[in-house]
Amino acid sequence: MKPLTFHPLLKRIRWGGRRLGSMLHKPIGPEADYAESWEIADHGGDQTIVSRGDFDGLSLSELVIQQNVPLLGRHAGRNQFPLLVKFLDAADVLSVQVHPDDRQAKAFDPTENGKTEAWVILDAQSNSEIFVGLKSGVTAKDMTTALQDGTVEQLLHRIQVRPGDCVFVPAGTVHAIGEGVLLAEIQQSSDLTFRLYDWGRLGADGQPRQLHLKEALHCIDFDRGPVAPIQPVLLSSDHDHEELVRSSEFVLQRHRSSRPFSLRQDDACHVLMVLAGSGTLQAGEDELNLSLGQTVLLPADRDHVVITPHEELMLLDAFLP
Repeated sequence: MKPLTFHPLLKRIRWGGRRLGSMLHKPIGPEADYAESWEIADHGGDQTIVSRGDFDGLSLSELVIQQNVPLLGRHAGRNQFPLLVKFLDAADVLSVQVHPDDRQAKAFDPTENGKTEAWVILDAQSNSEIFVGLKSGVTAKDMTTALQDGTVEQLLHRIQVRPGDCVFVPAGTVHAIGEGVLLAEIQQSSDLTFRLYDWGRLGADGQPRQLHLKEALHCIDFDRGPVAPIQPVLLSSDHDHEELVRSSEFVLQRHRSSRPFSLRQDDACHVLMVLAGSGTLQAGEDELNLSLGQTVLLPADRDHVVITPHEELMLLDAFLP
């Protein structure tokens, strides 16, 4: 199979902005609240559609069904693409939330998965923060009291972020993305989110937005404590190839180079996201130009892949372990 590209699904939410268009070249309209670009999605009615090649016009779900083994390789047999890949533009702070793990998710909704995720920061204002994890020693009783008193913010661990930072957010981690952050997100294919706190804001109807306190408290891992950015592990001196995350849900690596390099064959599909620069991807006789904001799905059954940067190129590489 040839490398696959998809039409993104653009989501407008009150905390969004315009950088998905101005920086990542997504086809946004004139509105100022474009929050998410779902690049690779197979989640119920949210389906990205193939935009080139032999399977042009097929949804990702249809592709999984029709090309299961060539697409998924050693992970074949799944009836859903396991990863949901996005770009997010937070022009305002998001609500404080938590996601369930796989076991908890099935109890809430048998059709859903847990939601472990990772963020890689593309752009951030000088004072931009994220909230990830709780301060050391915070208990369920502390959180219950803070919810009653309106003091949840005092329990949150906050860190300033800069471009290039990677933060791993396992299911059960309390978190919120702060104002001014543009990031790439790799997660399990799930949209199950429990809102814990919303900074006292009102929705478009003038009423507080719905919270999910019982569900959120059930899912919080109070043993996790503060979460810090990942310290990358160098994998290769041939080019700047490093591992950011290795979990049971996915592996996340990063390639940075101004020289040509190859991607290994491992009988698994890979999702590549261009975080900086430009270049060319060559797979057999098929050639694809790479540019900032582009996402490519490499099927497991593919020709040898060579990446030729046109300038310093940064690629995020997500795949199953």
